[in-house]
Amino acid sequence: MAKFSGLARRNDLEGGHWQLVADDGTEYVLEGAAVEAAKLVDGARIEVDGSVDQGALSFAMTGPTLKVKSIKRT
Repeated sequence: MAKFSGLARRNDLEGGHWQLVADDGTEYVLEGAAVEAAKLVDGARIEVDGSVDQGALSFAMTGPTLKVKSIKRT
């Protein structure tokens, strides 16, 4: 697991999904039960524990998939 930090963004593409716009500018698609449980707000600063799934396929097509273990607002 690794830590990622940045801004939560709601993307309405393909039915909608949450993204992390990381501090380094990389955009990740957030995936996992912890995402909905976190009740994110667009633009909130967050820290995510998780791992990047390089082999994941997604309809979102907005960046690599970040399999989320936990999220906290910072």
